[in-house]
Amino acid sequence: MQFDVVIVGGGLAGLSLVSALRHTRLKLALVEGKAPVRPTGWDARVYAISPANADFLAHVGAWKHLESERITPIFAMKVLGDAGSRLEFSAYESGVPELGWVLESSLMACELWEGVKRQSNVTLFCPDEPSSIELNEDGTELALADGQSLSARLIVAADGRDSWVRNKAGLAAVETSYGEMGVVANFECERPHRGIARQWFRDDGVLAWLPLAGQRISMVWSTPDAHAQELLALSPEALCEYVAAAGEGELGKFAPLTPATAFPLRLIRVPRTVSRRVALIGDAAHGIHPLSGHGINLGFQDAKALAELLATVPEWQDIGNEKVLSRYQRARREETVFMQFATHALHELFREKLPGVKPLRNLGMSLTNVASPLKNQLVRYAIGAL
Repeated sequence: MQFDVVIVGGGLAGLSLVSALRHTRLKLALVEGKAPVRPTGWDARVYAISPANADFLAHVGAWKHLESERITPIFAMKVLGDAGSRLEFSAYESGVPELGWVLESSLMACELWEGVKRQSNVTLFCPDEPSSIELNEDGTELALADGQSLSARLIVAADGRDSWVRNKAGLAAVETSYGEMGVVANFECERPHRGIARQWFRDDGVLAWLPLAGQRISMVWSTPDAHAQELLALSPEALCEYVAAAGEGELGKFAPLTPATAFPLRLIRVPRTVSRRVALIGDAAHGIHPLSGHGINLGFQDAKALAELLATVPEWQDIGNEKVLSRYQRARREETVFMQFATHALHELFREKLPGVKPLRNLGMSLTNVASPLKNQLVRYAIGAL
């Protein structure tokens, strides 16, 4: 079967790319092993979506169909250092309606999937997975596990951090393990969170609370492997007590909403995100520490940038040509490199145990907190308003 673009991976980045190409002349194929499903109750995996990416989801037709009662605005953010310093951001003080939105991963995935199923220019191959790939001068051949063969001018890898396509295309990834895990769980809380995201830099890692609808929060605790295993071994009741105390009792007592799960934390740098007939997006193109909350935001912007490029390439020009694709790579390099550098440097700064470093880093945080113009610029960059 002949297509213009084959997207491998039906996660958020891949689905948003397909959706963004819905009004183009391009004939698309999407290969995915499993359709997204909504869990019973609340999804433990949530994301903080920047306003710029909420606009992108609105542009592709998904945002207006999301359940509004499951979406929570972030009006402020409190960051506390490990020696009494404090850094606070406010949407009101920065002149914006909100700093972002918190919503469940499956909520977005299922809505995007339903839209893609109705899209006239895409063929779904699900459940299925690639088995071999040939990248030629004039096109690609992707063989699927069920025996079908797909021809295309371009293959897009949206198949995650351990990308099969990236590996087969010879696009090297440089991985750095943090020796940490991200422990996630959702809780009912005794006191209202008032739309405030909270983050603590602690000796045992970075603890973040994201506001959920109602009096609920989602926790991400980026912590060394040994401590992560200790957290996972706790009973639901003991974990509630432990997490509430770690957050200095700001929201009172907790009750369990979802079981705790964990994922390994890795920094993934991919020097080349395009080659002949291949482009990488989302986690296939980069991996960053979750302390910034920007992982999926980078992925959505990848999809937006690549869709804009593919939609404007003249019909006579080859969309799989590496010179054409390099325009996408250049468009995304600055933000990706900056976010990787900033989050990695901040993580290493607060992990450093040398004498004298702790008071200096906390002084820097306190000085930033009183520098309103600097804070406002940081906010506007984070939400995509610059």
